[in-house]
Amino acid sequence: MRAEIIAVGSELLLGQIVNTNAQFISQQLALCGIDVFFHTVVGDNQSRLLQAISVAKNRADILIFTGGLGPTKDDITKETVSLYLQIPLEIDKPSLTSIVNYFEKRGIPMTENNQKQALILKNAKVFPNEHGLAPGMALEKDGTHFILLPGPPSEMKPMFINYIIPHLNHLLGESNLICSKVLRFFGIGESALEEKLQHLLNNQSNPTIAPLANEGEVTIRITAKASNEIKAFEMINRIEDEIRLIAGEFIYGVNNETLHQVAIERLSQKKLTLSLAESCTGGLLGHLVTSVPGASSVFLGGIQSYSDQSKVSILGLSPSVLKLHGAVSEESAKEMAENTRSIFNSDIGISITGIAGPAPVEGKEVGLIYIGIANNDTDTQVYRIKLAGTRNQIKQRAAKYALFYLWKQL
Repeated sequence: MRAEIIAVGSELLLGQIVNTNAQFISQQLALCGIDVFFHTVVGDNQSRLLQAISVAKNRADILIFTGGLGPTKDDITKETVSLYLQIPLEIDKPSLTSIVNYFEKRGIPMTENNQKQALILKNAKVFPNEHGLAPGMALEKDGTHFILLPGPPSEMKPMFINYIIPHLNHLLGESNLICSKVLRFFGIGESALEEKLQHLLNNQSNPTIAPLANEGEVTIRITAKASNEIKAFEMINRIEDEIRLIAGEFIYGVNNETLHQVAIERLSQKKLTLSLAESCTGGLLGHLVTSVPGASSVFLGGIQSYSDQSKVSILGLSPSVLKLHGAVSEESAKEMAENTRSIFNSDIGISITGIAGPAPVEGKEVGLIYIGIANNDTDTQVYRIKLAGTRNQIKQRAAKYALFYLWKQL
């Protein structure tokens, strides 16, 4: 089946917000085995939306609309689809009850136009909005499936996962079941990984193998089509085993796992504690660590020693080290890691010092990073890396490299 995504909202055309909904929906449809050939964005104009629907209906089996289900006059999606299909709108009583309860619980008066959000296409299948007010809906007419979803991603995404995917799988039938697994890589670039896996990529059919680079990481999505989940994952596992034999040293996780999540899990499993000393990343590594639930059991604290003065007065870095080697050096990274471990009495201390840009420092190029890891069980290791990109990209990648090296040591 072919789908077209139609995003409705003048704010999208004006560039006031980014159409992340289309990206998310396309990714999910690919997992369902549904092709997306067109993305359409239309402003809050009924005649142009009618034209877009007419064009899309001639080239797609499924039309998925996002946005335009709200209470104001410029929310025109369901009214326009109603006009196009010549199907009236009616109040969905469960949705109206949910909207009324929402306002009552918050002690806020409900205005009359909020009832508009409970309108649905007559005889449509209704998808409850568990994170907002306007319900989603689906209707089939003359062989074309119309799916209307709210615009806010916080409402649309859970609705799509919980209700739309089961609805689409029902339309496709069991014989078209699509399953996938994502392998997550760090420490190797997309082109280098593709070269290692070239023979698998050249001969793929079912399962398919799709590499994707993102913020210093690479993912491989393995997707299989089969009559049931067991058969699909048998096919996926065979390909995964081959990939792990070739490039397993760079695989740190699967599916939605993150570097900071797997690193904290390893620390927790080994009952080890962690402290940080950050310079060029300015607390970013600490932010990643503390974003993991349960990090408090292993993370004792960190020091943002951004200036040379703070490196000496707070972190205890030797002035002689700074004078002889500079703040961005192997020697400084080593002492920073050891000192933060001592200050917090942690099992492991990590330091990051480097140059994120935009200008060189100490006669050293932008992108030069030193990461120190002081571990009770081994000698302090210092890793020298050279990164490229914007200031923010260098900071992000430096923090991720620190987590990767920690994970590798553990």
